[in-house]
Amino acid sequence: MSRITMNDVAVMSVQFVQYSFDYYLDSMRRCGLKKIDFWGGSPHYCRLDHLSSWESAGRLKEMRRKAEDLGMEVVIYTPETLAYPFSYSSPDNLLRGRTLDFMTAAMDDALALGTNKLFLNTGCHSRDLPREEGFKRTVESYQMLSRTAEQKGIELILEQLQPYESNLCITLADMVRMLKEVDSPALNVCVDLVAMEVAGETLDQYYEAFGDRIRWVHYSDSHHLILGDGDFGRGKLEGYVRTMEKNGYAGCVDLEINDSIYWEDPYTSVARSAEYIRQYLPEK
Repeated sequence: MSRITMNDVAVMSVQFVQYSFDYYLDSMRRCGLKKIDFWGGSPHYCRLDHLSSWESAGRLKEMRRKAEDLGMEVVIYTPETLAYPFSYSSPDNLLRGRTLDFMTAAMDDALALGTNKLFLNTGCHSRDLPREEGFKRTVESYQMLSRTAEQKGIELILEQLQPYESNLCITLADMVRMLKEVDSPALNVCVDLVAMEVAGETLDQYYEAFGDRIRWVHYSDSHHLILGDGDFGRGKLEGYVRTMEKNGYAGCVDLEINDSIYWEDPYTSVARSAEYIRQYLPEK
């Protein structure tokens, strides 16, 4: 059985959207955490803000250097596509093309940051249009991205969403179908524990379906709250970790404390969550 420690805890930087990237790094330092889930959105970094790949690579090189100078590493790159003007499923080929171009560039961004893991989700298909058509277009989009990812050595990590966020991949069955139809070794699974609970599913069921293709876990209390502030309780939160260990999980426990209620004081959301998880995770 594998052992998960505090060295395996990552933090998505998205809740620091109203602060600088330097403030995020300093918050990580104060919390004693070293694994970075690099959220790709302004004001930290957005590929759309740069006129050339040369310019963007230079910006990422400097951000990576700052992290490494503090003994930290980027373990996954999460470019923002959920709330921005992107779509894998749209019947508008220009919109889909822009999305695929953006995510292809994101593969190079991930490598520049020092990771081969690139995060993605389906987003939401227009709810007044046929869902099945949107699902099939998303499969086609992912097949195109996966071919490029295979060539570049990139691992695409797909999560399921909640019903208010999406109408495409929101259940285990949706995820199974998506991976089967895309049919690429480059596409693997992130389990978002909140979305999983909302769907009435369990982590054991995900392991039964995907086994070691589960490469990432989004970890938080219910509603993406600070650990200990939601409805899950320590028993359930620790139980997730033990299930991961039992199944030989080799990824990170990624704190996605993702709610606008924490935007004013994101440091505290991370510090309290780190303090909570230290109750049942050894330091190393």
